[in-house]
Amino acid sequence: MMTKSELIAKLANENPHLFQRDVERIVTTIFDEITNALAQGDRVELRGFGAFSIKERGSRVGRNPRTGEAVDVGEKFIPYFKTGKQLRERLNPSD
Repeated sequence: MMTKSELIAKLANENPHLFQRDVERIVTTIFDEITNALAQGDRVELRGFGAFSIKERGSRVGRNPRTGEAVDVGEKFIPYFKTGKQLRERLNPSD
C-alpha cells in the first residue's frame, strides 16, 4: 500500500528539479479535479490506467445489526474504478 505522502515523496525523489511542495500541489490538484468531476456526475478516463465513474445504489430496506429492525436506506452514489487494458496487462503479464 502506498499513501498519498509516500507517493509525493517518491515523485519528488524521482524529479529532483521539482520542489516537494510543488509535487504535493500537483498531486493534490489531480486528486481534487478527479473528485470534483465525479461529484458533478462526470467520468474521468486516464488512458492506459483506468476510468473513474460513479454508480447509483438504489434505496433499499436494510437491517439494524444490533436489533434486527428494518431500516430504510436511501439511495447512494458510490465511486467505481475500472482498470485500463495496459494496467491489467502489467499486473497480469503473459508468460
